[in-house]
Amino acid sequence: MKYISTRTKNFQPLNSADVILKGIADDGGLFVPETIPKVTLDEIKSLVDKNYVGRAVPILEKFLTDYTEDELFESCELAYDWFDVSSKVPLTILIQDEQHKNSPVGVMELWHGNTSAFKDLALQLLPQLMTRALKKVGETKEILILVATSGDTGKAALAGFADVPQTKIMVFYPAEGVSKIQKLQMVTQAGKNVNVTAVKGNFDDCQNGVKKIFADENIRAELEKSNVKLSSANSINWGRLVPQICYYFATYAEFVKSESIKLGDTVNVAVPTGNFGNILAAYYAKRMGLPIKKLICASNINHILTDFFNTGFYDRNREFYKTITPSMDILISSNLERLLYHETGGDTERVKSFMQELNSTGKYKINSSFKNKLDKIFYADYATEDETLKIIRNIFDTFKYLVDTHTAVALSVVGKYRKNTGDMLPVIVASTASPFKFTSSVLSALGENVEGIDDLEQLDKLSLFTDKAIPKNLAALGTAKILHENICTKDEMAECVLKFAAGIKG
Repeated sequence: MKYISTRTKNFQPLNSADVILKGIADDGGLFVPETIPKVTLDEIKSLVDKNYVGRAVPILEKFLTDYTEDELFESCELAYDWFDVSSKVPLTILIQDEQHKNSPVGVMELWHGNTSAFKDLALQLLPQLMTRALKKVGETKEILILVATSGDTGKAALAGFADVPQTKIMVFYPAEGVSKIQKLQMVTQAGKNVNVTAVKGNFDDCQNGVKKIFADENIRAELEKSNVKLSSANSINWGRLVPQICYYFATYAEFVKSESIKLGDTVNVAVPTGNFGNILAAYYAKRMGLPIKKLICASNINHILTDFFNTGFYDRNREFYKTITPSMDILISSNLERLLYHETGGDTERVKSFMQELNSTGKYKINSSFKNKLDKIFYADYATEDETLKIIRNIFDTFKYLVDTHTAVALSVVGKYRKNTGDMLPVIVASTASPFKFTSSVLSALGENVEGIDDLEQLDKLSLFTDKAIPKNLAALGTAKILHENICTKDEMAECVLKFAAGIKG
Protein backbone atom coordinates (compact mmCIF):
# COMPACT_ATOMS: atom_id res chain seq x y z
CA MET A 1 0.00 0.00 0.00
CA LYS A 2 1.32 3.42 -1.04
CA TYR A 3 0.23 6.87 0.13
CA ILE A 4 -0.29 10.15 -1.68
CA SER A 5 -1.25 13.73 -0.75
CA THR A 6 -4.73 15.22 -0.84
CA ARG A 7 -3.38 18.33 -2.61
CA THR A 8 -0.99 17.25 -5.39
CA LYS A 9 -2.13 15.28 -8.45
CA ASN A 10 1.18 13.62 -9.36
CA PHE A 11 2.47 13.17 -5.81
CA GLN A 12 5.26 10.61 -5.56
CA PRO A 13 3.73 7.71 -3.56
CA LEU A 14 5.33 6.80 -0.22
CA ASN A 15 5.35 3.73 2.03
CA SER A 16 3.48 3.82 5.32
CA ALA A 17 6.70 4.04 7.35
CA ASP A 18 7.61 7.25 5.51
CA VAL A 19 4.20 8.88 5.98
CA ILE A 20 4.08 7.95 9.67
CA LEU A 21 7.41 9.71 10.19
CA LYS A 22 6.51 12.76 8.09
CA GLY A 23 3.03 13.22 9.59
CA ILE A 24 1.97 15.77 6.98
CA ALA A 25 2.88 16.08 3.30
CA ASP A 26 5.35 18.74 2.20
CA ASP A 27 2.59 20.44 0.18
CA GLY A 28 0.52 20.89 3.33
CA GLY A 29 -1.88 18.13 2.37
CA LEU A 30 -2.80 15.01 4.33
CA PHE A 31 -1.65 11.53 3.40
CA VAL A 32 -4.29 9.13 2.10
CA PRO A 33 -3.99 5.56 0.78
CA GLU A 34 -3.88 5.22 -3.00
CA THR A 35 -6.73 2.73 -2.73
CA ILE A 36 -9.05 1.70 0.08
CA PRO A 37 -8.67 -2.04 0.74
CA LYS A 38 -11.68 -4.33 0.99
CA VAL A 39 -12.66 -6.69 3.81
CA THR A 40 -15.02 -9.59 3.09
CA LEU A 41 -17.78 -10.88 5.34
CA ASP A 42 -15.77 -14.09 5.80
CA GLU A 43 -12.83 -12.01 7.04
CA ILE A 44 -15.10 -10.21 9.49
CA LYS A 45 -16.44 -13.60 10.64
CA SER A 46 -12.87 -14.70 11.37
CA LEU A 47 -12.53 -11.82 13.86
CA VAL A 48 -15.44 -12.85 16.06
CA ASP A 49 -13.61 -15.36 18.27
CA LYS A 50 -10.35 -13.40 18.49
CA ASN A 51 -9.16 -10.97 21.16
CA TYR A 52 -8.70 -7.28 20.43
CA VAL A 53 -5.15 -7.58 19.10
CA GLY A 54 -6.19 -10.52 16.94
CA ARG A 55 -8.97 -8.38 15.50
CA ALA A 56 -6.80 -5.30 14.97
CA VAL A 57 -3.78 -6.81 13.20
CA PRO A 58 -5.64 -8.10 10.09
CA ILE A 59 -7.00 -4.58 9.54
CA LEU A 60 -3.62 -2.94 10.13
CA GLU A 61 -2.06 -5.35 7.65
CA LYS A 62 -4.31 -3.99 4.91
CA PHE A 63 -2.77 -0.53 5.26
CA LEU A 64 0.72 -1.02 6.72
CA THR A 65 2.06 -3.43 4.15
CA ASP A 66 5.71 -2.58 4.79
CA TYR A 67 5.35 -3.92 8.36
CA THR A 68 5.40 -7.67 8.95
CA GLU A 69 2.58 -9.48 10.72
CA ASP A 70 4.94 -10.24 13.62
CA GLU A 71 5.90 -6.56 13.90
CA LEU A 72 2.26 -5.53 14.05
CA PHE A 73 1.36 -8.19 16.63
CA GLU A 74 4.29 -7.22 18.82
CA SER A 75 3.52 -3.51 18.47
CA CYS A 76 -0.13 -4.04 19.45
CA GLU A 77 0.75 -6.28 22.39
CA LEU A 78 3.17 -3.66 23.74
CA ALA A 79 0.72 -0.81 23.16
CA TYR A 80 -2.35 -2.40 24.73
CA ASP A 81 -0.84 -4.62 27.42
CA TRP A 82 -1.55 -2.13 30.22
CA PHE A 83 -5.25 -1.40 29.42
CA ASP A 84 -7.30 -1.88 32.57
CA VAL A 85 -9.75 -4.37 31.02
CA SER A 86 -8.82 -7.58 29.25
CA SER A 87 -11.15 -6.91 26.32
CA LYS A 88 -9.42 -3.51 25.71
CA VAL A 89 -12.64 -2.13 24.12
CA PRO A 90 -15.68 -3.38 26.08
CA LEU A 91 -19.12 -3.23 24.47
CA THR A 92 -22.02 -2.31 26.74
CA ILE A 93 -25.39 -3.09 25.17
CA LEU A 94 -28.38 -0.95 26.10
CA ILE A 95 -31.87 -2.18 25.23
CA GLN A 96 -34.66 0.13 26.33
CA ASP A 97 -37.39 -2.51 26.58
CA GLU A 98 -38.77 -5.64 24.91
CA GLN A 99 -40.27 -3.53 22.13
CA HIS A 100 -36.77 -2.32 21.18
CA LYS A 101 -34.90 -5.63 21.50
CA ASN A 102 -34.06 -5.56 17.79
CA SER A 103 -32.70 -2.01 18.06
CA PRO A 104 -29.86 -2.35 20.58
CA VAL A 105 -27.47 0.50 21.29
CA GLY A 106 -23.96 -0.84 21.63
CA VAL A 107 -21.77 1.59 23.55
CA MET A 108 -18.17 1.07 22.42
CA GLU A 109 -16.05 2.01 25.45
CA LEU A 110 -12.84 3.41 24.00
CA TRP A 111 -11.48 4.88 27.22
CA HIS A 112 -9.89 2.08 29.22
CA GLY A 113 -6.30 3.16 28.50
CA ASN A 114 -4.00 5.07 30.81
CA THR A 115 -5.47 8.50 30.08
CA SER A 116 -9.14 7.40 30.17
CA ALA A 117 -9.86 8.68 26.65
CA PHE A 118 -10.27 7.11 23.21
CA LYS A 119 -7.02 8.64 21.97
CA ASP A 120 -5.07 5.95 23.88
CA LEU A 121 -6.00 3.29 21.34
CA ALA A 122 -4.15 5.18 18.62
CA LEU A 123 -1.52 7.06 20.58
CA GLN A 124 -0.08 4.08 22.39
CA LEU A 125 0.38 2.26 19.09
CA LEU A 126 1.79 5.23 17.16
CA PRO A 127 5.15 5.32 19.04
CA GLN A 128 5.54 1.60 18.39
CA LEU A 129 4.93 2.13 14.68
CA MET A 130 7.15 5.19 14.57
CA THR A 131 10.19 3.63 16.25
CA ARG A 132 10.01 0.71 13.82
CA ALA A 133 9.62 3.18 10.95
CA LEU A 134 12.83 4.96 11.99
CA LYS A 135 14.74 1.72 11.52
CA LYS A 136 12.97 0.86 8.27
CA VAL A 137 13.92 4.13 6.56
CA GLY A 138 17.35 4.46 8.21
CA GLU A 139 16.51 7.81 9.81
CA THR A 140 19.20 9.10 12.20
CA LYS A 141 17.71 12.50 13.06
CA GLU A 142 15.65 13.06 16.19
CA ILE A 143 11.91 13.25 15.53
CA LEU A 144 10.06 16.12 17.22
CA ILE A 145 6.36 15.30 17.62
CA LEU A 146 4.20 18.44 17.59
CA VAL A 147 0.68 18.17 19.00
CA ALA A 148 -2.21 20.60 19.28
CA THR A 149 -4.81 19.30 21.73
CA SER A 150 -8.31 20.19 22.86
CA GLY A 151 -7.75 18.04 25.92
CA ASP A 152 -7.32 14.31 25.44
CA THR A 153 -4.89 13.93 22.54
CA GLY A 154 -2.16 15.76 24.44
CA LYS A 155 -1.97 13.46 27.44
CA ALA A 156 -2.33 10.31 25.36
CA ALA A 157 0.52 11.41 23.09
CA LEU A 158 2.69 12.43 26.03
CA ALA A 159 2.15 9.07 27.72
CA GLY A 160 2.94 7.21 24.52
CA PHE A 161 6.11 9.09 23.58
CA ALA A 162 7.59 9.83 27.01
CA ASP A 163 11.26 8.71 27.00
CA VAL A 164 10.87 6.91 23.65
CA PRO A 165 14.38 6.92 22.08
CA GLN A 166 15.09 9.27 19.17
CA THR A 167 11.95 11.32 19.81
CA LYS A 168 10.86 14.51 21.52
CA ILE A 169 7.25 15.55 22.02
CA MET A 170 5.80 19.03 22.45
CA VAL A 171 2.12 19.58 23.25
CA PHE A 172 0.23 22.87 22.91
CA TYR A 173 -3.16 23.24 24.63
CA PRO A 174 -5.56 26.21 25.03
CA ALA A 175 -4.84 27.79 28.42
CA GLU A 176 -8.51 28.13 29.34
CA GLY A 177 -9.96 25.50 27.04
CA VAL A 178 -9.46 22.18 28.85
CA SER A 179 -10.88 20.75 32.05
CA LYS A 180 -8.82 20.80 35.23
CA ILE A 181 -8.46 17.03 35.08
CA GLN A 182 -7.23 17.20 31.48
CA LYS A 183 -4.77 19.95 32.36
CA LEU A 184 -3.42 18.05 35.37
CA GLN A 185 -2.94 14.96 33.26
CA MET A 186 -0.70 16.93 30.90
CA VAL A 187 1.26 19.22 33.23
CA THR A 188 2.22 16.33 35.53
CA GLN A 189 3.67 14.22 32.70
CA ALA A 190 7.23 13.09 33.43
CA GLY A 191 9.82 12.38 30.76
CA LYS A 192 13.14 13.84 29.66
CA ASN A 193 11.87 14.37 26.12
CA VAL A 194 8.52 16.08 26.83
CA ASN A 195 7.32 19.69 26.82
CA VAL A 196 3.82 20.96 27.60
CA THR A 197 2.94 24.58 26.78
CA ALA A 198 -0.33 26.45 27.26
CA VAL A 199 -1.42 28.87 24.53
CA LYS A 200 -3.37 32.05 25.22
CA GLY A 201 -6.24 31.24 22.87
CA ASN A 202 -8.54 28.42 21.83
CA PHE A 203 -7.86 25.03 20.25
CA ASP A 204 -8.04 26.40 16.72
CA ASP A 205 -5.25 28.85 17.61
CA CYS A 206 -3.14 25.89 18.76
CA GLN A 207 -3.96 23.82 15.69
CA ASN A 208 -3.36 26.67 13.24
CA GLY A 209 -0.06 27.46 14.95
CA VAL A 210 1.13 23.87 14.58
CA LYS A 211 0.06 23.77 10.91
CA LYS A 212 1.99 27.00 10.20
CA ILE A 213 5.10 25.56 11.83
CA PHE A 214 4.87 22.44 9.64
CA ALA A 215 4.47 24.58 6.53
CA ASP A 216 7.35 26.99 7.33
CA GLU A 217 10.51 26.08 5.40
CA ASN A 218 12.62 28.46 7.50
CA ILE A 219 11.65 26.64 10.68
CA ARG A 220 12.43 23.29 9.11
CA ALA A 221 15.86 24.64 8.12
CA GLU A 222 16.50 25.84 11.68
CA LEU A 223 15.49 22.46 13.07
CA GLU A 224 17.91 20.76 10.68
CA LYS A 225 20.71 22.62 12.48
CA SER A 226 19.67 20.80 15.66
CA ASN A 227 19.45 17.49 13.75
CA VAL A 228 15.68 17.45 14.29
CA LYS A 229 12.75 16.63 11.96
CA LEU A 230 9.08 17.40 12.63
CA SER A 231 6.24 14.92 12.80
CA SER A 232 2.76 14.90 14.28
CA ALA A 233 0.63 12.79 16.60
CA ASN A 234 -2.69 14.45 15.84
CA SER A 235 -5.05 12.49 13.64
CA ILE A 236 -3.57 14.30 10.64
CA ASN A 237 -0.87 11.61 11.00
CA TRP A 238 -1.98 8.47 9.18
CA GLY A 239 -0.27 6.33 11.82
CA ARG A 240 -2.60 7.86 14.37
CA LEU A 241 -5.74 7.40 12.27
CA VAL A 242 -5.31 3.82 11.06
CA PRO A 243 -5.48 2.19 14.56
CA GLN A 244 -8.87 3.86 15.00
CA ILE A 245 -10.29 2.00 12.00
CA CYS A 246 -9.58 -1.24 13.86
CA TYR A 247 -11.96 -0.73 16.75
CA TYR A 248 -14.99 -0.40 14.49
CA PHE A 249 -14.28 -3.86 13.07
CA ALA A 250 -13.48 -5.21 16.54
CA THR A 251 -16.71 -3.84 18.00
CA TYR A 252 -18.85 -5.13 15.15
CA ALA A 253 -17.32 -8.57 15.76
CA GLU A 254 -18.11 -8.23 19.48
CA PHE A 255 -21.68 -7.19 18.66
CA VAL A 256 -22.03 -10.41 16.63
CA LYS A 257 -20.41 -12.47 19.38
CA SER A 258 -22.92 -11.10 21.91
CA GLU A 259 -25.73 -12.38 19.63
CA SER A 260 -27.29 -8.91 19.62
CA ILE A 261 -26.84 -8.84 15.84
CA LYS A 262 -26.11 -11.48 13.21
CA LEU A 263 -23.09 -11.51 10.95
CA GLY A 264 -23.89 -9.33 7.95
CA ASP A 265 -26.53 -7.25 9.74
CA THR A 266 -26.29 -3.56 8.91
CA VAL A 267 -25.71 -1.09 11.74
CA ASN A 268 -25.46 2.65 12.15
CA VAL A 269 -22.47 4.27 13.85
CA ALA A 270 -22.64 7.44 15.95
CA VAL A 271 -19.54 9.43 16.86
CA PRO A 272 -19.16 12.64 18.90
CA THR A 273 -16.60 14.56 16.89
CA GLY A 274 -14.96 17.93 16.42
CA ASN A 275 -11.81 17.33 14.40
CA PHE A 276 -13.51 14.61 12.30
CA GLY A 277 -10.80 12.00 12.90
CA ASN A 278 -12.76 9.36 14.81
CA ILE A 279 -15.75 9.40 12.48
CA LEU A 280 -13.41 9.43 9.46
CA ALA A 281 -12.03 6.13 10.75
CA ALA A 282 -15.61 4.81 10.73
CA TYR A 283 -15.97 6.10 7.15
CA TYR A 284 -12.91 4.09 6.10
CA ALA A 285 -14.37 1.01 7.83
CA LYS A 286 -17.61 1.48 5.89
CA ARG A 287 -15.73 1.91 2.60
CA MET A 288 -13.75 -1.26 3.35
CA GLY A 289 -16.92 -3.32 3.69
CA LEU A 290 -18.06 -3.15 7.32
CA PRO A 291 -21.89 -3.27 7.14
CA ILE A 292 -22.61 0.35 8.12
CA LYS A 293 -25.63 2.19 6.75
CA LYS A 294 -25.32 5.68 8.23
CA LEU A 295 -22.52 7.55 9.93
CA ILE A 296 -24.15 9.78 12.55
CA CYS A 297 -22.01 12.86 13.09
CA ALA A 298 -22.76 14.28 16.55
CA SER A 299 -21.70 17.81 17.50
CA ASN A 300 -22.06 20.20 20.43
CA ILE A 301 -23.36 23.77 20.20
CA ASN A 302 -20.39 24.82 18.07
CA HIS A 303 -21.96 22.48 15.43
CA ILE A 304 -19.84 23.53 12.46
CA LEU A 305 -19.94 19.97 11.09
CA THR A 306 -23.73 19.80 11.52
CA ASP A 307 -24.07 22.95 9.45
CA PHE A 308 -21.66 21.68 6.81
CA PHE A 309 -23.44 18.38 6.24
CA ASN A 310 -26.89 19.97 6.32
CA THR A 311 -26.12 22.97 4.06
CA GLY A 312 -22.91 22.15 2.15
CA PHE A 313 -21.42 25.36 3.53
CA TYR A 314 -18.37 25.24 5.83
CA ASP A 315 -17.97 28.54 7.71
CA ARG A 316 -15.75 28.99 10.74
CA ASN A 317 -16.58 32.71 10.96
CA ARG A 318 -18.89 32.31 13.92
CA GLU A 319 -19.04 32.70 17.67
CA PHE A 320 -16.93 30.15 19.51
CA TYR A 321 -18.41 28.51 22.60
CA LYS A 322 -16.54 26.85 25.46
CA THR A 323 -18.73 23.95 26.47
CA ILE A 324 -19.04 20.95 28.79
CA THR A 325 -17.67 18.88 25.87
CA PRO A 326 -14.29 20.63 25.43
CA SER A 327 -12.78 18.00 23.15
CA MET A 328 -15.40 19.04 20.56
CA ASP A 329 -14.86 22.79 20.89
CA ILE A 330 -13.35 23.05 17.42
CA LEU A 331 -14.13 25.20 14.39
CA ILE A 332 -11.56 23.77 11.96
CA SER A 333 -12.11 20.06 11.38
CA SER A 334 -8.79 19.05 9.85
CA ASN A 335 -9.66 15.50 8.83
CA LEU A 336 -12.58 16.67 6.72
CA GLU A 337 -9.94 17.26 4.03
CA ARG A 338 -9.48 13.50 3.63
CA LEU A 339 -13.22 13.00 3.16
CA LEU A 340 -13.29 15.75 0.54
CA TYR A 341 -10.48 14.00 -1.33
CA HIS A 342 -12.17 10.60 -1.38
CA GLU A 343 -15.66 11.86 -2.21
CA THR A 344 -14.42 14.08 -5.06
CA GLY A 345 -12.81 11.02 -6.60
CA GLY A 346 -9.32 12.19 -5.72
CA ASP A 347 -9.68 15.67 -7.23
CA THR A 348 -6.59 17.27 -5.63
CA GLU A 349 -7.10 20.65 -7.34
CA ARG A 350 -10.61 20.90 -5.96
CA VAL A 351 -9.48 19.91 -2.47
CA LYS A 352 -6.61 22.37 -2.62
CA SER A 353 -9.03 25.12 -3.65
CA PHE A 354 -11.34 24.33 -0.72
CA MET A 355 -8.43 24.51 1.71
CA GLN A 356 -7.12 27.76 0.22
CA GLU A 357 -10.58 29.31 0.57
CA LEU A 358 -10.79 28.12 4.16
CA ASN A 359 -7.39 29.60 4.93
CA SER A 360 -8.07 32.97 3.29
CA THR A 361 -11.76 33.50 4.01
CA GLY A 362 -12.61 30.96 6.71
CA LYS A 363 -15.22 29.27 4.55
CA TYR A 364 -15.97 27.24 1.42
CA LYS A 365 -19.04 25.71 -0.19
CA ILE A 366 -19.61 22.42 -1.99
CA ASN A 367 -22.14 22.09 -4.78
CA SER A 368 -25.50 20.33 -4.50
CA SER A 369 -24.44 17.14 -6.27
CA PHE A 370 -21.49 16.74 -3.91
CA LYS A 371 -23.74 17.41 -0.91
CA ASN A 372 -26.21 14.78 -2.15
CA LYS A 373 -23.38 12.21 -2.17
CA LEU A 374 -22.55 13.03 1.45
CA ASP A 375 -26.24 12.89 2.44
CA LYS A 376 -26.26 9.19 1.54
CA ILE A 377 -23.41 8.51 3.95
CA PHE A 378 -23.85 10.95 6.84
CA TYR A 379 -26.52 12.25 9.17
CA ALA A 380 -25.51 15.26 11.24
CA ASP A 381 -27.07 16.94 14.25
CA TYR A 382 -26.04 18.44 17.57
CA ALA A 383 -27.01 18.45 21.22
CA THR A 384 -27.42 21.51 23.41
CA GLU A 385 -25.84 21.69 26.85
CA ASP A 386 -29.18 20.96 28.52
CA GLU A 387 -29.88 18.02 26.21
CA THR A 388 -26.44 16.60 27.00
CA LEU A 389 -27.00 16.78 30.75
CA LYS A 390 -30.48 15.30 30.41
CA ILE A 391 -29.16 12.27 28.53
CA ILE A 392 -26.55 11.57 31.23
CA ARG A 393 -29.31 11.53 33.84
CA ASN A 394 -31.72 9.47 31.71
CA ILE A 395 -29.14 6.83 30.85
CA PHE A 396 -28.08 6.49 34.49
CA ASP A 397 -31.65 6.34 35.79
CA THR A 398 -32.72 3.80 33.17
CA PHE A 399 -29.68 1.54 32.97
CA LYS A 400 -27.49 2.50 35.97
CA TYR A 401 -24.89 3.18 33.31
CA LEU A 402 -22.69 6.25 33.51
CA VAL A 403 -21.50 8.20 30.46
CA ASP A 404 -19.42 11.32 29.98
CA THR A 405 -20.61 14.48 28.28
CA HIS A 406 -19.19 13.64 24.84
CA THR A 407 -20.79 10.20 24.79
CA ALA A 408 -24.05 11.84 25.90
CA VAL A 409 -23.92 14.13 22.85
CA ALA A 410 -23.72 11.07 20.60
CA LEU A 411 -26.59 9.34 22.41
CA SER A 412 -28.72 12.47 22.19
CA VAL A 413 -28.15 12.73 18.43
CA VAL A 414 -28.93 9.01 18.00
CA GLY A 415 -32.31 9.71 19.59
CA LYS A 416 -32.91 12.59 17.18
CA TYR A 417 -31.85 10.48 14.21
CA ARG A 418 -34.23 7.68 15.11
CA LYS A 419 -37.11 10.09 15.72
CA ASN A 420 -36.52 12.04 12.50
CA THR A 421 -35.92 9.07 10.20
CA GLY A 422 -37.72 6.13 11.79
CA ASP A 423 -34.54 4.09 11.25
CA MET A 424 -34.25 1.74 14.23
CA LEU A 425 -31.24 -0.28 13.08
CA PRO A 426 -28.80 -1.35 15.80
CA VAL A 427 -26.29 1.39 16.47
CA ILE A 428 -22.70 1.49 17.68
CA VAL A 429 -21.99 4.60 19.75
CA ALA A 430 -18.41 5.69 20.27
CA SER A 431 -17.92 6.40 23.97
CA THR A 432 -14.84 8.58 23.90
CA ALA A 433 -13.99 9.37 27.52
CA SER A 434 -14.50 8.18 31.07
CA PRO A 435 -17.25 10.06 32.93
CA PHE A 436 -14.63 10.72 35.63
CA LYS A 437 -12.82 13.11 33.31
CA PHE A 438 -15.79 15.49 33.42
CA THR A 439 -17.00 15.11 37.00
CA SER A 440 -18.51 18.57 37.43
CA SER A 441 -20.88 18.21 34.49
CA VAL A 442 -21.72 14.59 35.21
CA LEU A 443 -22.48 15.27 38.88
CA SER A 444 -24.60 18.29 37.93
CA ALA A 445 -26.52 16.13 35.46
CA LEU A 446 -27.24 13.66 38.25
CA GLY A 447 -28.62 16.46 40.44
CA GLU A 448 -25.62 16.78 42.74
CA ASN A 449 -24.34 20.18 43.91
CA VAL A 450 -20.65 20.74 42.98
CA GLU A 451 -20.33 24.35 44.08
CA GLY A 452 -17.13 24.90 46.04
CA ILE A 453 -15.95 21.30 45.51
CA ASP A 454 -12.54 20.87 43.91
CA ASP A 455 -12.34 18.80 40.70
CA LEU A 456 -10.25 16.14 42.43
CA GLU A 457 -12.68 15.91 45.34
CA GLN A 458 -15.45 15.50 42.79
CA LEU A 459 -13.85 12.23 41.69
CA ASP A 460 -14.59 10.73 45.11
CA LYS A 461 -18.06 12.25 45.19
CA LEU A 462 -18.98 10.78 41.81
CA SER A 463 -17.59 7.39 42.78
CA LEU A 464 -19.58 7.30 46.01
CA PHE A 465 -22.79 8.51 44.38
CA THR A 466 -22.71 6.06 41.47
CA ASP A 467 -20.79 3.17 43.05
CA LYS A 468 -18.35 3.28 40.11
CA ALA A 469 -14.57 2.97 40.52
CA ILE A 470 -12.30 5.92 39.74
CA PRO A 471 -9.79 5.06 36.99
CA LYS A 472 -6.38 4.58 38.60
CA ASN A 473 -4.64 7.18 36.46
CA LEU A 474 -7.13 9.85 37.52
CA ALA A 475 -7.06 8.88 41.19
CA ALA A 476 -3.28 9.43 41.20
CA LEU A 477 -3.51 13.05 40.00
CA GLY A 478 -4.04 14.44 43.51
CA THR A 479 -0.47 13.69 44.53
CA ALA A 480 1.23 14.21 41.16
CA LYS A 481 3.84 16.98 40.88
CA ILE A 482 3.33 19.88 38.47
CA LEU A 483 6.22 19.69 35.99
CA HIS A 484 5.18 22.07 33.20
CA GLU A 485 4.16 25.71 33.62
CA ASN A 486 5.03 27.11 30.20
CA ILE A 487 2.65 29.55 28.52
CA CYS A 488 2.87 31.54 25.27
CA THR A 489 0.81 33.46 22.73
CA LYS A 490 -0.10 31.89 19.40
CA ASP A 491 2.55 34.07 17.74
CA GLU A 492 5.26 32.72 20.06
CA MET A 493 4.65 29.02 19.34
CA ALA A 494 7.35 28.71 16.66
CA GLU A 495 9.96 30.28 18.93
CA CYS A 496 9.02 27.84 21.69
CA VAL A 497 9.43 24.91 19.30
CA LEU A 498 12.89 26.03 18.19
CA LYS A 499 14.04 26.50 21.79
CA PHE A 500 12.80 23.07 22.84
CA ALA A 501 14.41 21.43 19.80
CA ALA A 502 17.70 23.08 20.67
CA GLY A 503 17.48 21.94 24.30
CA ILE A 504 16.84 25.44 25.71
CA LYS A 505 14.55 25.40 28.74
CA GLY A 506 11.76 27.91 29.33
